[in-house]
Amino acid sequence: MRGLQETVSEQDEEIPETIEIRTGEEFEVDRVENFCKSNISGLEGNLQVLQFPGGHANLTYLLRFQERELVLRRPPFGPVGPGAHDMVREHKVLSQLWEHFDRAPRAFALCEDKNLIGAIFFVMERRNGVVVRNSLPEEIKNYSDVQQRISFALVDAMCDFHSVNPKTSGLSDLGKPEGFLARQLKGWYERWQLSKDREVKDFEKLYNWLEKNLPESPKATLIHNDFKLDNCQFDPKNPDRVQTIFDWDMTTLGDPLVDLGTLLGYWIDSQQGGENAIVTLMAQPGFPTPSEIAERYARTRNVPVESISWYASFALWKTAVVAQQIFIRFKRGQTKDERFIAFGDQVPVLCKLGLETTQGLLS
Repeated sequence: MRGLQETVSEQDEEIPETIEIRTGEEFEVDRVENFCKSNISGLEGNLQVLQFPGGHANLTYLLRFQERELVLRRPPFGPVGPGAHDMVREHKVLSQLWEHFDRAPRAFALCEDKNLIGAIFFVMERRNGVVVRNSLPEEIKNYSDVQQRISFALVDAMCDFHSVNPKTSGLSDLGKPEGFLARQLKGWYERWQLSKDREVKDFEKLYNWLEKNLPESPKATLIHNDFKLDNCQFDPKNPDRVQTIFDWDMTTLGDPLVDLGTLLGYWIDSQQGGENAIVTLMAQPGFPTPSEIAERYARTRNVPVESISWYASFALWKTAVVAQQIFIRFKRGQTKDERFIAFGDQVPVLCKLGLETTQGLLS
């Protein structure tokens, strides 16, 4: 996941678009420059590098060759969970999907030689736009009904993506739909076992509920697996349409309601928990309710959503695993990024929210 900005209690501060590369996250610029010029045509001049500061997982860098800008993506430092931060998969998706779905940026080159910068990475096109994180950006905040408009634009973009034909897009080999949800549960539980540093009673309780109440999946589609507001860009002149979607490293073929549940998981907040309370932007006045989000999806794609509480609960449970993975990297000394400290406290809050969500989401 690119980050949990909507689910952690952070100061509502302005985040710069780019920063100087953080200490410990540098790489040999000359090596990357040579790789890019050898694999991407039309690059001139010396390479300048900055870092995109958002996100808590994969690392993203701005590569500037004179007037042309590109983006480099690599996994985080330290051990990663099985199947996570898959740069080969993300490159495969983005090198083909852009021709069939214009919200997907185009990937240009993949480097599988870990000796070059210490990890597999790929380079893709740079896109510009407005990202909505903890507050409405100045560029779009004065549009009428903007909260509803960007929310429904997000749902519509999801529906369009789920309508992409996996075969004609060359991505039908990304996954096996049969038994998808059961494998997801097992895989994320294994990630938890690899990263946990304590027992969390509600985590196990929610896992048991999810396992016993596994729903029947609708027809399989391509799914993004981390579909949320701050993984998207908007054109500041048009808040009714998502311009770009990022973070495709977990894209697969499976149950499309997993994407809808993931999105709804960011719509749910908690007023309890003191300093660890989860307060989401999307639960604030002016935004559609979870019911309205789910109903728009159901109406657009003609897919029943009666079991959507399961998917939203699963999303919160899965996000608890991600939060633990982020926190444990700091605790084990695999990163010096002090933003990661707070994620450990978010795990039980997310599990509690997930249990509450099992009682029903639609009203």
